[in-house]
Amino acid sequence: MSFPKKGKFFPKENGYGGNDRQQSEHGFADEIAAALRRSLGDSRAGAKVVASWTGANEKTVKNWFAGRYGPSGNHLVSLARHSDEVLGTFLALAGRQDLMVAVKLAAAEHAIEELLVAVRQLGADDGQGGPSVSSG
Repeated sequence: MSFPKKGKFFPKENGYGGNDRQQSEHGFADEIAAALRRSLGDSRAGAKVVASWTGANEKTVKNWFAGRYGPSGNHLVSLARHSDEVLGTFLALAGRQDLMVAVKLAAAEHAIEELLVAVRQLGADDGQGGPSVSSG
């Protein structure tokens, strides 16, 4: 297979874009693109955020958002680290949706901890001369 003298694209011969492997990769790219749009919207600001998360070029990130290409390797790990939508999509594509239950449970535990801290802070504020509620 020879590469073109100019341009940034592989030739379409030898099944590029037409075999099953490319079809599944395009499905992967579409799914990740949908997850990115759910997580960050479809704006230039979202692309900039993702570029800062991953260190990828902004044009590359825009291709991810468009579903032309999907992230690989370290970029996918960075996306999953920052976006629960991408993590959930990745786990679903891997057939491991059950692991999202653990992620959601951890998030719920964290939210409950934050709520308890806020309630305790309110109780401490009441004890320091703030208005108190008496039961009658």
